[in-house]
Amino acid sequence: MATMEVILTEDIHRLGNAGDVVKVKAGFGRNFLLPQGKAMLATAARVKQIDHQRRVIGEIQKRAIAEFREIERRVKAIELVFEMQASAEGKLFGSVTNADIAARLAAGGVEIERRKIVIGEPIKSIGDHPITVRLHREVQTPLVVKVISSGVVAATAEAEAAEPQGLQTEEPRDADDDDE
Repeated sequence: MATMEVILTEDIHRLGNAGDVVKVKAGFGRNFLLPQGKAMLATAARVKQIDHQRRVIGEIQKRAIAEFREIERRVKAIELVFEMQASAEGKLFGSVTNADIAARLAAGGVEIERRKIVIGEPIKSIGDHPITVRLHREVQTPLVVKVISSGVVAATAEAEAAEPQGLQTEEPRDADDDDE
């Protein structure tokens, strides 16, 4: 297998971070990384240039992380309570999605891309559900989404249970039915 060394120009999941010099299969580098601009060939001059850029990028990353920490503080201040219709057993009619959570955060004044909200398993029941907001690879915020019943469906179910089942009323007869 032919391999090649490339310098990553952006973070690539399971491969490396921007500025890393990595060995990849030649076809992957030639057909995907290089044409997409996600990497460049690793030459001696470029490696020196990247070392300098790493120092500059390190300073930029520190400032970005500080900004993400501020966003994290604001996200933690927002209460994520969803009032949803649910059955008597506590199962939701529908689910709470990462788009719903992103909309609730936006209403609280924090714009977060829905893809950065990680839900372990679909939220389809009443209760507290842990989620994670990944703002940066170093800033991941655990949150709790609280789902409560809106009471509309629960009240209807209680009314139906309280109604006696054995009594049935006779339907009114029309005058036309007597002619037959």
